[in-house]
Amino acid sequence: MAIPVILDTDIGMDVDDVWALAFLLRCPELDIKLITTATGDTRYRARLVAKLLEIEGRTEIPIGIGLTLDNSPRTHATWLGDYQLSDYPGQIINDGIGAIGETIASSPEPVTVVAIGPLPNLAAALDRFPELTARSRLVGMHGSLRRGYLGAPKPMREYNVKQHSLACQRVFGSDWDITITPLDTCGTTLLKDDRFKALLAGNDPLLQAALANHFGFFTAVSDWPLFSTMDPHTQTSILYDTVAVYLAFSETWLKMETLPILVSDDGKTLIDDRGRPVRCATEWHNEPAFLDFLVLRLRNDPP
Repeated sequence: MAIPVILDTDIGMDVDDVWALAFLLRCPELDIKLITTATGDTRYRARLVAKLLEIEGRTEIPIGIGLTLDNSPRTHATWLGDYQLSDYPGQIINDGIGAIGETIASSPEPVTVVAIGPLPNLAAALDRFPELTARSRLVGMHGSLRRGYLGAPKPMREYNVKQHSLACQRVFGSDWDITITPLDTCGTTLLKDDRFKALLAGNDPLLQAALANHFGFFTAVSDWPLFSTMDPHTQTSILYDTVAVYLAFSETWLKMETLPILVSDDGKTLIDDRGRPVRCATEWHNEPAFLDFLVLRLRNDPP
């Protein structure tokens, strides 16, 4: 039986959320019950989700509007065009926080919440529905324990944690069953060379939409130093969030450790005895196998 999931995403800035959503939609192991948008202009983010779901023919999935916080670049606006939430044939829920609690409460099976952005939505859901931790678990792309961005040999303040560190403290301090992929494992995950050529050769509509967002994103961030050495014609950007989607149904290719994790006020994720036990993907057993699997799913090829 497929695992019921809720996706909480800050899609619309880094393109890895688009790739993660495309991957999620191609995983029959997972049954998507709700997608909520987190931080920034959450209605813009919801429009992006809606357009992708409509392309894939998955308009039965409801979209919840999360808390509008911060300003962030709308790096997918060109691809999104004039698509509006009113164009979406499915359900749009203005109270995304309520939708999280109600979806978990009404599910006959425990729900896996896949969080691939900062955590204000989930912190608010915990405050409003404290009982939800008994009926769900959390899988997130959060933190940096022993390695940092691009495989740097020291931990760093990771964006999803530092952007709203107090919300992250609230979530990581709860009694939720939490599993994370920190930068240690997802911080170098990308598709390049023959794997990227395989994506370019695909003719699946959702894959083509993800590629259009990929190229549009690189155009929008061409002056960002992090991307100056990346050639969008030969590789993706770092696909951090795809690893969290994988962890929602499998740990086969990853080394897992249960570690006491403490979130500091300034957004560090520390291995500290004062922290709560968190299941952490700290190393790869077989990253090439995951990357080949990711290409297979994104292309929508037969197993």
